[in-house]
Amino acid sequence: MTAADDLNGEIERLKAEAAHWRARAEAAESLAERDVLTPVLNRRGFEREMSRAMAFCRRHRTEAALLYLDLDGFKAINDQLGHQAGDAALIACAEILNRNLRESDAVGRLGGDEFAVLLLGTDAKGAKHKAQSLTETLSKDGFAWQGQVHPLNGSFGVRAFTGQTDPADWLAEADAAMWVRKKGR
Repeated sequence: MTAADDLNGEIERLKAEAAHWRARAEAAESLAERDVLTPVLNRRGFEREMSRAMAFCRRHRTEAALLYLDLDGFKAINDQLGHQAGDAALIACAEILNRNLRESDAVGRLGGDEFAVLLLGTDAKGAKHKAQSLTETLSKDGFAWQGQVHPLNGSFGVRAFTGQTDPADWLAEADAAMWVRKKGR
């Protein structure tokens, strides 16, 4: 074996090691943006998706809307059925949202029992229709716990994209709309 063969072998080993560490870094980054319990983005990942979508909408003059969901009666689920049942409810909610959206949309769990949905290419009217449809599906499908299916109820706030520049501001607007709706019920 020559020195050149040794050098080429070392180069290949280093390339493989670099690829390994790149893959680990990508996996760690992905985990940093995924919710630890549910199959959706966490707040950080969702706000990143919002930033991208907002830039796209501004550039291409495209519509988008944000749905902000707060589960109704979630504290009662935890208090009456236990925290494991509450976790099952959160997982079911995230799965229902994912199943009933397009691939181009995004779902995030913002914390506790609050979720957000980003709908691309959708105006306020379409977003309100989608919120109503999701409300019905959550209630109908619910979540299974100890052999029984329990309905999930939630209040959605809807806010269309109107040129907002900060994801936190847009989320706050949708959150405020959700609270108006929740208190109006």
